[in-house]
Amino acid sequence: MAKAWVLKSRPSGMPTAADFALTDKPTLPLAEGELRVANSWLSVDPYMRGRMNDVKSYAEPFQIGEPMQGGAVGVVTESRAEGFEVGDQVLHMMGWRDEAVIPVGGAQKLPATGLPIQTFLHSLGLTGATAYFGLLHVASAKAGDIVFVSAAAGAVGSAVVQIAKAKGMTVIGSAGGPDKCAWVREIGADECIDYKAGPVLPQLMAAAPKGIDVYFDNVGGEHLDAAYATARLNARFAICGMIDAYNHGEPMAFKYFIRTIPARIRSTGFLFTDFLPQMGEFMAEAVPLVASGKLKARETIFEGLESAPGAFLGLFSGANTGKMLVRI
Repeated sequence: MAKAWVLKSRPSGMPTAADFALTDKPTLPLAEGELRVANSWLSVDPYMRGRMNDVKSYAEPFQIGEPMQGGAVGVVTESRAEGFEVGDQVLHMMGWRDEAVIPVGGAQKLPATGLPIQTFLHSLGLTGATAYFGLLHVASAKAGDIVFVSAAAGAVGSAVVQIAKAKGMTVIGSAGGPDKCAWVREIGADECIDYKAGPVLPQLMAAAPKGIDVYFDNVGGEHLDAAYATARLNARFAICGMIDAYNHGEPMAFKYFIRTIPARIRSTGFLFTDFLPQMGEFMAEAVPLVASGKLKARETIFEGLESAPGAFLGLFSGANTGKMLVRI
């Protein structure tokens, strides 16, 4: 019998293990146009925290007692869908379970790249594409720019660092602890701020004495304030995530937001799905970079479906370097 994680209760503040329940799901016959997939790898991502609240947002909230959703890759074990055969590898959004029944429109057949299947959950998937489009399209980053990246040791942030360096930019990352900072430098960052070692702003001012042209925000809070304080004329901010604020309702300070006016700062929020029609552009650039080792990813792996809530909660305590994954 298949198993799936459901949302047992809506968390207030930081979720706990008690908010999740692992349930049995009966194996039902396929309808025409459906395929059955044995999931191999699951993705857990910070945005899922917002879907645990019963509020209107860009993604529908998880329903109490129903299987949660998220990125996953797996192998087709049964198909009644044209164009899919047993053995095909697919990417889909029916994660948090070991087996998924998916309508044909909800699955993407993976190309034969010779790369590990889970690569399509990071460098060649949502996180890599988020980094690519956020940096190059939303922030209009270009060669010669000074780029500041928060959560630079995370899945999206580490991809931003490498893409920016490949495009001829100076990159300053921020990460928590000397080991993570060492890795951020290893993948190309010119400087890395250890936000656990002290306040961000003085460290950023020392790392970027001329200021920054681009800020790629994964954190919000103190990092965003520091970016406003150091922004140069016509700086561009790509607002990807604000993990600092996901588990509490306190308003952000925005101490230096007033600099938006004299510095003519452009700050733009975006979603990965905004760029789905342009995924061909991303894949054409990303596949050779990954295959050549110029776009690397670290994986933090939790083993077994039972570990999924722990992997998710680890995102908020800095338990991951690179992409957080669950191997089924």
